[in-house]
Amino acid sequence: MRVDLAKIRRLREEAGLKQADMAAALGYQTPVGYLYLEKGRCKITAEQLGLIAQILGVPVGDLLVANEAQTGEVAG
Repeated sequence: MRVDLAKIRRLREEAGLKQADMAAALGYQTPVGYLYLEKGRCKITAEQLGLIAQILGVPVGDLLVANEAQTGEVAG
């Protein structure tokens, strides 16, 4: 399974959350750490994906896709 990064970004923006808000909620010191996750430069761990889903108010499964162009791998 892959993470739908475009959907995460869309849901974050619809919720009125900035990357800095997500970074703080995930324990990053700066927004850059979260930016790398959202852009697919770093793999999202299962724990991080669960937190992101909780923050965005959606089930984890809603953030996963089989194969899409703008996706990132989930790190176990």
